[in-house]
Amino acid sequence: MYELTIETIFSAAHQLRGYKGKCEALHGHNWKVQVHILAERLNDIGIAIDFHDLKDHANEIVEQLDHGALNEIFPFTEINPSSENIARWIFDSLKRKIDDENIRVSAVTVWESDTASATYYED
Repeated sequence: MYELTIETIFSAAHQLRGYKGKCEALHGHNWKVQVHILAERLNDIGIAIDFHDLKDHANEIVEQLDHGALNEIFPFTEINPSSENIARWIFDSLKRKIDDENIRVSAVTVWESDTASATYYED
């Protein structure tokens, strides 16, 4: 089994509805996203997936959030744009793009600061 990891970034503002504290007010982050992929085997040139292709897929997803107000972007119009929910949304979006018989998204970690992150993965 092989595990590949890429990182990408985006900047966006959000506010947590129903939260009692500073995060209830509109504020922004420079988010870092880590994507983990598992592969059963390598292709005929010895790679699981081209890192460039994987980054392109991840960037296509986070570009939908970049420099936006997350509370105004679906599905965060309906669910809180917490790090946890953002990680799951990116995971699900990427899974629809790249999962196949050999490659699957294993986890997505979203960092909202240098010291705080949330990871989503499925058993």
